[in-house]
Amino acid sequence: MSIQQEARRITAPELRARKGKEPIVALTSYHAHTAALLDNYVDFILVGDSLGMVMHGLETTVPVTLDMMILQGHAVMRGSKRALVVVDMPFGSFEASKEDAFRAAARVMKETGCGAIKMEGGAKFADTIRFLTERGVPVMAHIGMTPQSINMLGSFKALGREEKDWAPFLDDARAVAQAGAFSMVVEAVAEPLARKITEEVPIPTIGIGASPACDGQILVLEDMLGLSPKVPKFVKQYGRLAEHIEAAIRDYAREVRSREFPGAANVYPLKAKA
Repeated sequence: MSIQQEARRITAPELRARKGKEPIVALTSYHAHTAALLDNYVDFILVGDSLGMVMHGLETTVPVTLDMMILQGHAVMRGSKRALVVVDMPFGSFEASKEDAFRAAARVMKETGCGAIKMEGGAKFADTIRFLTERGVPVMAHIGMTPQSINMLGSFKALGREEKDWAPFLDDARAVAQAGAFSMVVEAVAEPLARKITEEVPIPTIGIGASPACDGQILVLEDMLGLSPKVPKFVKQYGRLAEHIEAAIRDYAREVRSREFPGAANVYPLKAKA
């Protein structure tokens, strides 16, 4: 009797070991069906709090709740088999104390089965990262542009264009690496700064709008597929799915209204009586 062997997921330590090697590929997902499509091509799937804007039409990620993240984390875990799944910690779930952060992270990992969590913020959350990693929670850090801080930052903009402004970002990168993060997302920083961070830290850097200088790249899936109404300037769109979807819906509506819709036919005709 043959035993079918299940695919083994990539782990956080394996991803960490990719530093300086083959570039790491990542995308976001919030659904089982998109996770299944991504699974054979990416090294990790991020269940990002960007789901607030992508799925719920929110203006920012700030209103996203832990329950929302757990629900979509479940879906992505069901749809994927191989990729490491990382779930974002939403605003308000980790800032108050290290203990609060651990309780929230433990809930995410226990209820979704994911392999790691992601936290925004640099040096000021290094103690929290250390507290979590010492208790068995793999942490992906997130520095540079941090969308959860939009109300403090005022707008989304590229950072670190001038070398005189680099110090805080380098301090953040060093601090989260030393605290035990297994990798870090570096968002919306100029290429020279992204390169400097990548050279200085011993863990992989995952760029989003931070140039190819990083150890890997991540994009919001809906942005690169042409499904998002607002797309950052740095995003290359690999598809225009919104146009195709709208065209399909338009054709469907026209056929239904003109009574041409094949689905309206009697698919299951009654059998003739003997």
